[in-house]
Amino acid sequence: MSKLKTLAVAAFCVLPFTAVAEPTGDAAAGEGEFRQCAACHGIVDPDGTVIQRLAPTGPNLWGVAGRQAGAYEGYARFSSAIVAAGEAGTVWNEESFVAFVNDPSGYLREVTGDARARSNMNHRLRGSAEDIFAYLAQFQ
Repeated sequence: MSKLKTLAVAAFCVLPFTAVAEPTGDAAAGEGEFRQCAACHGIVDPDGTVIQRLAPTGPNLWGVAGRQAGAYEGYARFSSAIVAAGEAGTVWNEESFVAFVNDPSGYLREVTGDARARSNMNHRLRGSAEDIFAYLAQFQ
């Protein structure tokens, strides 16, 4: 194999992983923006350390970056549409997270192909979803 082909293959293999792993937002700004999420969500690590108080409405967002959509052990209030999206392969990366929090039901309609799909999350994010994703991506 030529040197150029070898470099091209190596770049192709590495690029998607680095692009997904590095959030584009500002995690410090996202911490402040998270206040609008905190009414329904919290962040608690697997050992029980509370980063953000866990609210009773939405799932814990610890480890959300890279998690399958609609899948969090112990949380049973996901809509059937988000579960279907997850089962079809939707994983929370920056792109999917940003699209979802900006229009939850619209995003689910698009990814599932079901015009009647609805999300149990009816809040549309105000502010930078990229910053909030960068903040949440720290907690793995």
